[in-house]
Amino acid sequence: MSKAVILLSGGLDSATCLAIANDQGYDCYALSFDYGQRHTNELQAAKNIAASIGVKNTL
Repeated sequence: MSKAVILLSGGLDSATCLAIANDQGYDCYALSFDYGQRHTNELQAAKNIAASIGVKNTL
């Protein structure tokens, strides 16, 4: 199975990329960064999106 690393910010664009890669059969790895953003909502949204799509690998 091919692998894909998706930079998952928690927004619509990266969530769409993750969903497309997952739908196309890629073994997806979701990657998010804590860069000191003021709101941790982005990181929580990324975790929620990855979980809802069924990504097993989060980095």
